[in-house]
Formats: sequence, structure tokens, C-alpha cells
Amino acid sequence: MELTIEQALQQGITAHKEGKLQDAERLYRAILQLQSAHPDANHNMGVLAVGVGKVQEALPFFKAALEARSSIAQYWLSYIDALIKLGQIADAKAVFSQAKSKGASGETFDQLGTELSKLSTNPQDPPSDLLQPITNLYMEGQLQQALSKSTQMLERFPNSVVLYNIAGASNAGLMQFDAAIDSYKQALSIKPDYAEAYSNMGAALYDKGDLEAAIDSHQQALKIKPDFAEAYYNMGNALRDKGDLEAAIDSYKQALSIKPDFAEAYGNMGAALYDKGDLEAAIDSHQQALKIKPDFAEAHYNLSFPHLLRGSLEKGFNFYEWRLRQKKQTAAPARSNLIWDGEKSLSGKHFVIYDEQGLGDMIQFCRYLPLLEQKGANITFKVKPNLHALLQTMDSNSRLVTSLPEENEIDFEAPLMSIPHLLNTSLETIPATNPYLFADQEKVQTWGERFSTDKFKVGICWQGSKLKADIGRSFPLSLFEGISRIPNVELISLHKGEGEDQIAGIDFDVTTLGHDFDAGQDAFLDTIAVMMNCNLIITCDTAVAHLAGAAGRPTWVALKHIPDWRWMLDRADSPWYPTMTLYRQKSRGDWVDVFDTIERDLSSLLLQQKKAAK
Repeated sequence: MELTIEQALQQGITAHKEGKLQDAERLYRAILQLQSAHPDANHNMGVLAVGVGKVQEALPFFKAALEARSSIAQYWLSYIDALIKLGQIADAKAVFSQAKSKGASGETFDQLGTELSKLSTNPQDPPSDLLQPITNLYMEGQLQQALSKSTQMLERFPNSVVLYNIAGASNAGLMQFDAAIDSYKQALSIKPDYAEAYSNMGAALYDKGDLEAAIDSHQQALKIKPDFAEAYYNMGNALRDKGDLEAAIDSYKQALSIKPDFAEAYGNMGAALYDKGDLEAAIDSHQQALKIKPDFAEAHYNLSFPHLLRGSLEKGFNFYEWRLRQKKQTAAPARSNLIWDGEKSLSGKHFVIYDEQGLGDMIQFCRYLPLLEQKGANITFKVKPNLHALLQTMDSNSRLVTSLPEENEIDFEAPLMSIPHLLNTSLETIPATNPYLFADQEKVQTWGERFSTDKFKVGICWQGSKLKADIGRSFPLSLFEGISRIPNVELISLHKGEGEDQIAGIDFDVTTLGHDFDAGQDAFLDTIAVMMNCNLIITCDTAVAHLAGAAGRPTWVALKHIPDWRWMLDRADSPWYPTMTLYRQKSRGDWVDVFDTIERDLSSLLLQQKKAAK
């Protein structure tokens, strides 16, 4: 070593203060190789370890420093602080008493003693032979049992932060998010520097939908433990859902800088890059995840979206099948003895199709049932009962049921959204028979009697559900104001549910359809009848759009900048729905420009119709 020990120590301290932690550690370790008991080098190595969240690793360094020089109050302070961070309060109090007996004193030392006296003296966890079975229950997914056992054990160990953490994680897994958050808060009241509890609480807040609080909780975890890859990853998820894609991507990159083999961080970074519209980078990020974890179903599944969005349907639907292998499946895969490979003859075969995902998906993809019938299959479609009446209007002999037939009655089965893949759907082979769903004529007439005959009637819908997958699709009702001012236009609300309350806050006219509109057990029967009385439908990307397209109504759909995969990119038409026109955001979040264009196009359309009528 070219430097003296004193020079190396000073350079290490300077590097430490400047945040050059690797340089500081290298210099401290060089000193300890020459003089293993050097008190300042040992102490500073401990401080460095605590600073990056490796508190347990700091303890031997503090002990070595104190063995060499027990008269330095700061050594004692650092050691006691580390024990407090680890929740070892009884040990911290014992060391504090030992320090006082060695003559340690000072204002800071006395303040620490005051704070220490307020902390519980029994933050100890159960011994491993009691704790491990509970941990195993949680790891095996037996969440209710893990929750019950941890709750019972807390009666014996009321200050066990690990038990509170397990209880919180179990509650979160059972979708009991408020209870989970309470458990994590209990852990943090005992151990304020418990980074894992902060991060886990952030994940529960995220699942609850409180994104701001989730981000704050992860930031608290990272203040305590700056090298906490999982906290960066979880914070990235919350930032992505909040719409702050750049910050989310940065957060995933931070996680990967700490943990380069973090496949999930690559996967979710790919999803954020997709949302941003950087499709090549998204594909690359998912591929990086698969290099680390080749059987990573979520990454395979997410690879479907860039390909589908570009119109590469065969490749995209192939990746889409990985949804059936995800931890959180959208549908169960077909049982192994009932799988249809797309090649075997269907003549006279009983083929059971079962529903998955949302109402809009069922409306869009039910068009495939007649294709299977054309191949000779006898189709049973297990689907939500509220769609039966609507789907019975389709030109199909499919039997609609609400539960699966007995296995010995079935030749083949498949979830509905696997059929495009099994039939090798391409852009050119999309079944685009239009219309393929129909309204009851009596309902069409009954609703028609409630509308004026001399107005251009526009059915409107502005909001879908508030599910995470639907973020960015909805827009405020107020954007229809300009359209409402166009002469001779009547806006008719096709909207039900979330967002309906916006009608009370507008100062322009929207015709509402009353409490009897689609009030029965059957979905959309009134909606499709009203659509048949409308000259045009203008809607966000929701089930109403699919219904209007399936009914063959002239439909204008307002889409976010990077839309759902089925609308693809850079086209104003849809190969799925011949009567549909797509209006796309030019930049993320800009609905005003979309509605300015819609308003101009509608004015132009009405002018053309007026000229044609003369």
C-alpha cells in the first residue's frame, strides 16, 4: 500500500462523505488488511454497512472498534443504533448500560438513552422451530393458516416484527388490504427502521389503489435500505399505474442495477416501455427477462402485445396463450385430454368453449363460434348468464350454459380467446361478418318512440371500469360539450355505472334513459336497441364500443395514445369492425385534440348529408 494508514483513512472518510462508497470501502478494507484492529477503520466500515442497509454486517465492525478503543462515545452510539435498527432492543439497552460503565457520556449519548427507554424491551421473534412452520405455510400459499398461526403466536410474542410481517403478507394475499396495512404499521411501531415492512405496506397500498401512499411507503423503505431492489421494483409498479412512465422505468433500472438477475423488473420495465410506445425496447426488455427466467409466463404473455399491436396476429396470439400459465390466470387452460390442436377433425365433436376476461372480450370474440360450427362442431358456450339473451341473437346453434358439462360429455374444450390462435387468425382471416349481434325489434321501436325524429342522434359513452388494465381509456364527459353545440345534434347517454355521476356536473344537454334502461338481469338489450335508433355512436374503448361494432352501427372510438392491442397502430379503421372509425391521441393524455377532430368531422358529415338531401 503506497499510502500511509492515516492518509488512507482520511481519503476513505472524504470518499465516504462524498458518497463514493465503493472507494471508501476499498480504502477501509486496505487499512484492515494491514491492521485488523484499527478502531476508526472498523467503525467507519460499520457506518458504511448501516448506510447501505446491511445492518447485521455492521455489528462485527462496531464490536472490533470497541474492543480496540472503548472510550469513544461515538463507537457506542453507532453500535447501539444498529442494534435498535435490527429490533434488538434488549441488547441495545444492555450495551448502553455497558457504555455508561465505561465512561461514555455526552448530550447525544444521553438523548439516545432517553429514546431507548421508550422502546419495548421485548421485540424478539419466536425461535426458529416455532417461526419456520408459519413461514412455510405462507410460502406454500396456505395464507389463511399462516394468518391464523401468526395471529396466535403474537399472543406469546407480542413484539415480533416478523410475525406482524407474515400476518400482513397473508392478509394482503387474501385481498384484506386494510388489515395487512395495520399489521405492517404494528411492525413499524416496534421497529421504525424495518425496511421490509415499509416496502410490503407499499405493495398493499398499491393493491388497494392508493398509489401516492404506496410510492411514499417505498421511498421510506429506500431511505432505510438504499440497496433494496424489491422496493425499487414495487415503486416502479405504482409509478407506472400513476402514469409516470419515465420515473417507473428509472425505478426498474435502479432495481436492476442492484439485482441484475431480477427477471420481474425486466418484465415490468418492458410493460412500461410498451405503455410509452417504445415497442422495440419493450420487446428487448421482455427478452432479457426470458434469458434470466426462460419459463417466465408473464414475460411471454406481455410479448404478445407489441406483436398484436403491430398487426402480427399469428405471432401475437401465439404469445397470448402464455396467459394460461401465469400465476394470476385470466382463464384456466383446457384439460390435457380435452385440448384441440387446431388440426383434429371437429365433425360431430362436442366442443365446449368457456368465457374469460371482460364483457367486451366476449362480444368481440363470440364471432368465432359459428366458424367452429362450420367445421362440424357442436358448440356449448359457458358464459355469464347476463349475456345469454344478447348472444342468442347471433347466427349460431351454440348452446349457452352457466356451468361446464361433465368431462365424459366433452370431446374438446378451450377458453374463448384461444380460438383466434387455434384457427391461425391473421389480419386477412379475421371473421368480420357484420353485423353479428342484433337488437329485439320491439325494443328498438319502444325506445325509438322516446326520441325526436328530426335530430341527428349520437349515442355516447365516456368511461369504462377503473381496473388497472383500463387506465387512460376513459375521458371526461365534459369533452362532448363542443359536439353538443352542433346544430341539430342530440347526445344520448349509453353510459351506466362508474362515471354516470358526471352528468350532474355539465351545463349542456345529454338525454338520459332513466332507471329502466338495461335494468334487468340481461346486459345490453336496451343498449343495442337504443343504438339502432342512433345515427352515430361515439365512445371510449369499452364494451359499448364492441357492442356497437358487433351491431354494425357507425361508431367512432376515441383511443389513448398507445391503445389496447386490438386497435393496433396508425390506422383509422378496424379489421374487427367494418363500420368503425378510430380517433387516436397524437400525444399521451391529449383528449382535447381528439375531440376537436371528432367535432370537425361530425360537422363535415352533417354538412354533406344536408347537401345530399337537397
